[in-house]
Amino acid sequence: MDKGITMGKIREVSPRFQARMAGVFAWIGTTEGFAIWVRSRLVVDGDAAATAHNILAHELLYRWGVVGDVISYVAFIIYTLLLYDLFRPVGRRLALLAAVSNVVGVAVELSISVLLLAALAVLKGAHSLSAVNVAQSQALMFLNFYDDGYVISMVLAGLWNILTGYLIFRSTFLPRILGVLLSISGFYYQIHNFALFLSPAIAARVEPYVFLIGMAELLLAGWLVVMGVNEQRWKEQAGEAGGIRM
Repeated sequence: MDKGITMGKIREVSPRFQARMAGVFAWIGTTEGFAIWVRSRLVVDGDAAATAHNILAHELLYRWGVVGDVISYVAFIIYTLLLYDLFRPVGRRLALLAAVSNVVGVAVELSISVLLLAALAVLKGAHSLSAVNVAQSQALMFLNFYDDGYVISMVLAGLWNILTGYLIFRSTFLPRILGVLLSISGFYYQIHNFALFLSPAIAARVEPYVFLIGMAELLLAGWLVVMGVNEQRWKEQAGEAGGIRM
């Protein structure tokens, strides 16, 4: 057997397998949900003393929350790059814009995770009573900064949802309904994100449904894992676009 042909076959990855791997990494990224749950249990809005007590009393759980964040960010970067490769035949520039927006958003989330560790550091570094009071205020400030940074990152994540939903809708190898639902979730995210900055009252009304709307992302991930993509249609669309895998 010709060695060059053999190596070419090894390097070639099935679109369906790649889609399923993307779905696997999307599910790994749900560790962010665990991290959000941890902070919801430990952080008490507006109460620095209670928040400090909870964090120090459950330090290991708090640290596991940070680990859950980091795992999800790495998984989402890989997920984004895999989807970019899949959607290049649909629209190279649009797929690139979607990928860049999500990777930048994840980079923002990854960088602001330092604020979570900073909050823990100042709490553990306080010894005197006066220092404890100052540390509690500083810790809550760091956590508030983290929340603000997270909202900014979600603006980019919402953009990714909208663009990726449009790419799915234009594709021939995934159900269009998945694209419609993903784009709707992206627009809903944006409403919630900007409401948090401009109108907290509206944000409070929108927030209860954010998780429900976000199920579109899990639906896409589930489809990718179980069904992958229609390989024949992907190859046809790639051929029409002149798409060649790098």
